[in-house]
Amino acid sequence: MFQTKLRNETWEDLPKMSCTTEIQAAFILSSFVTFFSGLIILLIFRLIWRSVKKWQIIKGTGIILELFTSGTIARSHVRSLHFQGQFRDRIEMLLSAQTFVGQVLVILVFVLSIGSLIIYFINSADPVGSCSSYEDKTIPIDLVFNAFFSFYFGLRFMAADDKIKFWLEMNSIVDIFTIPPTFISYYLKSNWLGLRFLRALRLLELPQILQILRAIKTSNSVKFSKLLSIILSTWFTAAGFIHLVENSGDPWLKGRNSQNISYFESIYLVMATTSTVGFGDVVAKTSLGRTFIMFFTLGSLILFANYIPEMVELFANKRKYTSSYEALKGKKFIVVCGNITVDSVTAFLRNFLRDKSGEINTEIVFLGETPPSLELETIFKCYLAYTTFISGSAMKWEDLRRVAVESAEACLIIANPLCSDSHAEDISNIMRVLSIKNYDSTTRIIIQILQSHNKVYLPKIPSWNWDTGDNIICFAELKLGFIAQGCLVPGLCTFLTSLFVEQNIKVMPKQTWKKHFLNSMKNKILTQHLSDDFAGMSFPEVARLCFLKMHLLLIAIEYKSLFTDGFCGLILNPPPQVRIHKNTLGFFIAETPKDVRRALFYCSVCHDDVFIPELITNCGCKSRSRQHITVPSVKRMKNCLKGISSRISGQDSPPRVSASTSSISNFTTRTLQHDVEQDSDQLDSSGMFHWCKPTSLDKVTLKRTDKSKYKFRNHIVACVFGDAHSAPMGLRNFVMPLRASNYTRKELKDIVFVGSLDYLQREWRFLRNFPQIYILPGCALYSGDLHAANIEQCSMCVVLSPPPKPSSNQTLVDTEAIMATLTIGSLQIDSSSDPSTAVSEETPGYTNGHNEKSNCRKVPILTELKNPSNIHFIEQLGGLEGSLQETNLHLSTAFSTGTVFSGSFLDSLLATLMWKLAIKGSQFQGRSSGLCW
Repeated sequence: MFQTKLRNETWEDLPKMSCTTEIQAAFILSSFVTFFSGLIILLIFRLIWRSVKKWQIIKGTGIILELFTSGTIARSHVRSLHFQGQFRDRIEMLLSAQTFVGQVLVILVFVLSIGSLIIYFINSADPVGSCSSYEDKTIPIDLVFNAFFSFYFGLRFMAADDKIKFWLEMNSIVDIFTIPPTFISYYLKSNWLGLRFLRALRLLELPQILQILRAIKTSNSVKFSKLLSIILSTWFTAAGFIHLVENSGDPWLKGRNSQNISYFESIYLVMATTSTVGFGDVVAKTSLGRTFIMFFTLGSLILFANYIPEMVELFANKRKYTSSYEALKGKKFIVVCGNITVDSVTAFLRNFLRDKSGEINTEIVFLGETPPSLELETIFKCYLAYTTFISGSAMKWEDLRRVAVESAEACLIIANPLCSDSHAEDISNIMRVLSIKNYDSTTRIIIQILQSHNKVYLPKIPSWNWDTGDNIICFAELKLGFIAQGCLVPGLCTFLTSLFVEQNIKVMPKQTWKKHFLNSMKNKILTQHLSDDFAGMSFPEVARLCFLKMHLLLIAIEYKSLFTDGFCGLILNPPPQVRIHKNTLGFFIAETPKDVRRALFYCSVCHDDVFIPELITNCGCKSRSRQHITVPSVKRMKNCLKGISSRISGQDSPPRVSASTSSISNFTTRTLQHDVEQDSDQLDSSGMFHWCKPTSLDKVTLKRTDKSKYKFRNHIVACVFGDAHSAPMGLRNFVMPLRASNYTRKELKDIVFVGSLDYLQREWRFLRNFPQIYILPGCALYSGDLHAANIEQCSMCVVLSPPPKPSSNQTLVDTEAIMATLTIGSLQIDSSSDPSTAVSEETPGYTNGHNEKSNCRKVPILTELKNPSNIHFIEQLGGLEGSLQETNLHLSTAFSTGTVFSGSFLDSLLATLMWKLAIKGSQFQGRSSGLCW
């Protein structure tokens, strides 16, 4: 019985017998001796190998002779090297995660490392000073794990090219400090915790394992797993060290200052230290523990300050911006993707929601490829009732499904006009169109294109359909087309721009012309169906009646031919032969939608004698169904027009000018037809532009000495900036409106481009078929080149802003244009020498602000600004006293006088078009492409 009792006590005591200092030292020293001895051996072999290499270099001649004389030795040496190389390559492929076996090994090592760490957690419940006997079932399991780790370590060692570098790797250090103690425990028949906590560093391989298992695919998930593995491995490793030193005490004090602390309490201490919040309930008492806490606190500041907020941000953004948009039945919405920035979103929302907050029941879903910045988030919060942001890419079908693009009214792709590579920007947006069309071919797409030649790719997409509302908005065509029209009609750019840009006018100028200009900024293009009483009348008659009686400016109509295959589309200022039909849509220039409703309410019976526009309202007789208007009613309206004319002119009867006007019109028509027939062989195949045979660049290149030879007069000077590496801006779009076929050949103005010959040579292949184009190599910053182009006799000088450069400051994008404008503005031309080109001193913008009575005038100029905020650099050229002191481009004197143009208004045009197509798409289908092109 005594032996049985002793055997039972031994069975209970063996798993938890005390570990002496010698046993603990044996476990610790086994790791350090293995590490340093192996490192020393590798260093010795490295030195010996280098010595042998040097000796081979010294004895190189003898080796070469030996190779020539003894082929057998050379072949065996080469065969040995070849075998070693093949063996190393096989092991590298075996360990590589690219093969199935390599993936299995990597995953198995990670799983066994986690298993070994779990065994450490179980054994850490026992006191650190105790040793577990082999009766503990976890010890043989851990021994098997470490045997496999030894095998894997050997394979990695043989495959390593640099043995010393491999020896100092983190995974190698983990194996060296955890594997030898296991074999010591097998020899001593007892096990101790020791440095087994270092297995927690294997958690750093968690992202790689998850990628191999394809559990994570996105960049955010990879980043999150990486941050999580770093934090967990740091906490577990630091807690293991604290647990060891606090329970063992300082070695020089022989453990007298030790304390009994569990592993869980060690983790609690480490987490409190990492968060820089020390509660004081659990503290380190040993000198080693306190020293470690001092350095760990410094590292925790970096760890907690960088990794923890980043993890929270990733987690919050994932939940906030990766959700799906719920498309409700009956709720309209549009999708906006592409260049989603603060500037583009602000411009789009400001113009899209301008004065339409009560009319718009449409939500805007922004699909951005990057999470929004704080400033962009603030904008979305301000427009929370209309906007929703979802993080994703239009190139991925999963993201297109999340924004429900197949249910959207339209999808808008915004381009970045200030990008350094406009061609790459266009191609990326075209790929977005292709992705969206492949996902859902019926989705209506409106895309911004920077370069006109890139739009030819879009109609080649099989599902692209103009009739369903697919549209292209080309920045280069619109911008340069507006500038070209401004050369023919000075101030036209200002007029057209003011129709799309609305300003909150807070200034009250005293000058009459300023009041009129600021009031004109309230006008915009509006649509309204015309009254049925206009049916049968010609467009000039309706336009005149609307202007005189309703104070409305009718500029175009939606004409529908009565024939089956007749024309249907928008006609701007149609001829008298075009008659108004019932339910015709008219395009007006007016201030408010309330004003244009007068054209709908007009009644030829009730409003015949009404000459106050405000009194033209919906009358009672409108409720009855009207029959087709008869001839007498048309005559009555014509008599009404004549009566209005007589009242305005103060005459009792209208002047008889109709016959003469008709004869003049017929004569002009016949003359124009004759000129077109004469020049028909000099028009292009479409008959829309004047054409000539391709002209070589040498024939149109001018020299400074050619000024007297060509004697340019009433021509257009275009100042271009760029070099051989600049992106083409598409000067063809500038020339085409100036070579339209509605001008006769004699009415065409010479165009002289002043700029770098290297840049203009790249543009010439698009210009060589247009007549009367000349190139003057030089720079607009030098007055000598300007005088060589005979700028003093030009009708207009255009300064085109250079293409944007990579990583250029937005304030400096207009540097060349501003300096050229200042140079041209400083030129004083004697108008008395050429009375035909003299400009009236009363004309705003062309007077000399310093001396109005002088005979000098300024060169008429039109400058393009990419950044509208740069207007204050050239505002001093307005030449007007008491100019509007505003940094806003559209309220500046330079803009009001038509000397400055900026393409920023295209954002307003885009938003207006988007509102028309998306909200009133049924009215615009089939002709919306004409509006954009």
